Amino acid sequence: MINAGVRLSLLDRSRTRAGEAEAAALRGSVARAVRAERLGYDRFWVAEHHGVPGIAGAAPAVLLAAVAGATTRIRLGSAGVMLPHHQPLVVAEQFAMLTAFAPGRVDLGLGRSPGFTAPVRRALRQGDSDFAADLAELRGYFDGTAEVTLRPQPDGPVPLSVLATGSGLRVAAEFGLPVIVGGPLLGVGGDPAPGLEALAGYRRAFRPSAQQQEPRVAISLDVLIADTEAEAAELAVPEAWAMAFARTHGVFPSLEPAAAIRAVTRTARQRQYMDETVAAAIVGTPARVESRLAELLDRTGAAELVAAGSTFDRDALEASDASLAALFGRSYPSTAEAVRATDSRRSAIRVD
Repeated sequence: MINAGVRLSLLDRSRTRAGEAEAAALRGSVARAVRAERLGYDRFWVAEHHGVPGIAGAAPAVLLAAVAGATTRIRLGSAGVMLPHHQPLVVAEQFAMLTAFAPGRVDLGLGRSPGFTAPVRRALRQGDSDFAADLAELRGYFDGTAEVTLRPQPDGPVPLSVLATGSGLRVAAEFGLPVIVGGPLLGVGGDPAPGLEALAGYRRAFRPSAQQQEPRVAISLDVLIADTEAEAAELAVPEAWAMAFARTHGVFPSLEPAAAIRAVTRTARQRQYMDETVAAAIVGTPARVESRLAELLDRTGAAELVAAGSTFDRDALEASDASLAALFGRSYPSTAEAVRATDSRRSAIRVD
């Protein structure tokens, strides 16, 4: 059983889909947030990517403003804003403004990933940066210790989190901030020992802060649920193919239907990459996913699951979200019911 005290969140990357205008991905993100609120999710995260053909989410603060206007309760977060791309004052101003539209609901997750390609890095004017120094400057604007007074004054605190790998965990521990971890650190489909040791090191080194008195870990990975294992495996194909295509062609594409991907002749290397992507996710029936998530949450001591799954079929993704909510005691008991309820639960925000 999944610990009832674990928070449940979605991370939506505004994935584009073949045959759709890219703006539809953003409208789809807002619509998904509305449904997540109705399903009882605790938080809705959005990401930052630049110049990536398969992702429309380039400006988290702008997208979160749209989500804030369409929701009333669910917390809203960035997972994350890539601090090397921005001046800390500008990030502070953007998220202070967001709190005016959604008081008490805004979370600022911060990362340090570089641009996807060299041209993107040049366009971002990206050079050498000191993540810890930028983080300290950013926090100074929020706590009033910086030499520039933040305007507007935030309507309540803006909690910070760090999207963490090895060095990110050390910075988060030093600053007394929560972490969001994923990928190899979770050891899904591989050896969990290095990730567990890294998390243990974060907890040992953690210094309490005004925001956070104790270490806090959220885990993020793709989670997809369907009524049968075969159906769930089909849901995983579009994202797995996008990752394989990116690794063999250098371009991260829009999501395509699973049937179209099955018809493509794939190399042995591409099939290997697809298998690796699926192995790093948790995919299956509700019972199988519940068992695997319960083990992972227990092993990592995580306080929050940030589910990041995506697939081409929007209705199937909606059904998967509903089934995941049910596993956490939130809502619909099966994906079949979720699919039948799609029309009655669809928000007024159009995707197409």
